[in-house]
Amino acid sequence: MRGEESLAEALEGHLAEWSRRTGITVEVWALPDADVRPRVAKGVLAVLADALDNVERHSEATTVSVAVTAAPSGLRMTVSDHGKGARPPLTGRGIARMRAAFAGLGGSLSVSSVPGEGTTVSGVVPRAR
Repeated sequence: MRGEESLAEALEGHLAEWSRRTGITVEVWALPDADVRPRVAKGVLAVLADALDNVERHSEATTVSVAVTAAPSGLRMTVSDHGKGARPPLTGRGIARMRAAFAGLGGSLSVSSVPGEGTTVSGVVPRAR
């Protein structure tokens, strides 16, 4: 993120650039309209980059859907592709890195996949008390 750029602006720019580069359509379901702590914003952007890297490399998807929301209770991120999916267990350095990033923010991340239907990465970071 640059200077005064909000998380929503950073996400819009990243998603547009990624879609142009890969040719994969991005459906934006939601972007945060509230301020997000800089540390959380950086973590979300890093995890989003890893999730999109997995979509590009493994999914054979033509569309990916992204939702990032911020509420008084915390932040929620979902990245869902409509690709080939995979059989559990889902492992790998990228998934481990995404889980560790959200855990480092006090949150959690899950990855679910259905063969032939796609993969969804969902993460939650509770608001700091």
